Amino acid sequence: MAQRIARILLRTVLILFILMIVLLLVFDRLVQFRMDDKEVRTYFEANHTPVSIRYYQTHDRTMRYISTGSDTSATVLFVHGAPSSSTYFRDYLTDSLLLGQATLYAVDRPGYGYSGLADPVTSIQTQAAMIRPILDSLQKIHHPVVLVGASYGTSVVCRIAMDYPELVDGIVLVAPALAPGEEKIYWFTPMIESPVFHWFIPRMFKTANIEKITHKSELEKMLPLWKNIHAPVNYIQGSQDKLVYTTNAAFAQAHLVNSPHVNVQFIPKRGHLIAFLERERIRNSILDMLQRVKHTKADE
Repeated sequence: MAQRIARILLRTVLILFILMIVLLLVFDRLVQFRMDDKEVRTYFEANHTPVSIRYYQTHDRTMRYISTGSDTSATVLFVHGAPSSSTYFRDYLTDSLLLGQATLYAVDRPGYGYSGLADPVTSIQTQAAMIRPILDSLQKIHHPVVLVGASYGTSVVCRIAMDYPELVDGIVLVAPALAPGEEKIYWFTPMIESPVFHWFIPRMFKTANIEKITHKSELEKMLPLWKNIHAPVNYIQGSQDKLVYTTNAAFAQAHLVNSPHVNVQFIPKRGHLIAFLERERIRNSILDMLQRVKHTKADE
């Protein structure tokens, strides 16, 4: 009798284990926060917006970005957070008011989308260098460039402006993660890097997790470089953001010493995901920055 019960329990454990593996594989396949090229084209066609999908090589990596619009009076480059991809900004890339003011770009950061999913690059400096070729290609057009970052992407945007200030004319930061250690770290975050758990984790979360662990040290490396940012900055954050603390605003104001304009805006009763919930407000902030940098360029 005891042996029979033991066999049943063993069989049950094996079945549950197999089911868990199947569910994890299905979850990894279905929940990637990215669109392949065909899905991108289908989405933008449905929204009556022509889209360009491009790839380039840098740092032994293939990088993908998408773009919409043909207004060469300005360019907006969107840089997503974690976990995410370029299509996080798809509603912005089909926005008629933005398309009337600029050509719009969005890039898959290293380790996300189709820029090497689950192959992370933890160095923010290297990520900035890997995105630079897009900005270099825009210099032939000679128009102002506005960078828009969301969450972790704000760190990358600021690093680009620090390392290549001549390529950046304006910055919009959405739910910014800028101050070392001023963000929530979950108790299980370090555990995920253990070999015991790491192989269970869907690929997009693997990149996000290691970025989370190394974020503080990467932001500490940027501390001496804030003086290099000379572009105007619009800062937008939910007043109830529990993931990235609102103390990041005071940090930004204290460290953006050479920016000619730093406008901090808190959105009442909103948390971290304001890019979706406050799209109109953020769109208007981007339009405001576009007008600001266009006027500056016209005066030069």
